[in-house]
Amino acid sequence: MAFLPHVVAVGAETATVDVLVLHGILGSGRNLRTFAQRLAVVHPQLRLWLVDLRNHGDSQGAPPPHTIAACCADLDALCAARKLRPAWVIGHSYGGKVAVAWAGTAPAGLQRLWVLDSPPAGYTMAQDADGDAADNVERVIATLREIPMPLANRRDVVGAFTQRGFPESIGQWMTTNVRQAADGYRWVFDLDAIDAMLVSYLATDTWPILESPPPGIRIDVIRAERSRRWPPDVLARFAAIPHDQTRLHLLPNAGHWLHVERTEALVALMTSLL
Repeated sequence: MAFLPHVVAVGAETATVDVLVLHGILGSGRNLRTFAQRLAVVHPQLRLWLVDLRNHGDSQGAPPPHTIAACCADLDALCAARKLRPAWVIGHSYGGKVAVAWAGTAPAGLQRLWVLDSPPAGYTMAQDADGDAADNVERVIATLREIPMPLANRRDVVGAFTQRGFPESIGQWMTTNVRQAADGYRWVFDLDAIDAMLVSYLATDTWPILESPPPGIRIDVIRAERSRRWPPDVLARFAAIPHDQTRLHLLPNAGHWLHVERTEALVALMTSLL
């Protein structure tokens, strides 16, 4: 039986264009709520569905395998259950790779893909200035395993991360990933499942879809200027794509969390590309 992920809608119920919004690893749909609300104000025809990918947020209990392909199957199940026919998909980081992989199956009605700071293939690099590079995700997961549970309150999450050398912003982010239980606060994650998802992410190459998208699907990839996830060979390969169905754009003065840091600028850039 297909796994049905949790989803929350943003925008008017009378909106005519359904949009799936997919978050990054160790996040949840709520991470993109402010961005989605702003986009719905500027484009009231959009109804944005904030998905909690499997093993994240309120989408717990998914059966293995925990892969990019499984996330795509979850989207199929969600669309069937909600009778959605998304015209757009917006994906950040991990969610961006899920979005591209799902677009490769040519789901009915899909017209536009927005990929936010999500390179096409696995990579290794130094830690970003904001402490958020992909190789640092493994450090975060290791830290999640180290912190004794339960915690007395959410503030203890921040302290547990800063004591281990992370910036306070990482600790604040991780407070969204604890839930109150009878004995205190505990992680919502199945950490083994998260590990499996990360392995699949790094092993999945979406270049074939970007270089040869299904007919009728436009793919706009938005690179954050301060993100260190884009080595020169990747930029050169984008520049060599021989068609305009896939295009790479730059969002100036933005780090990996571009939808948080530069919400208005991101919405303006997307609007200019319509």
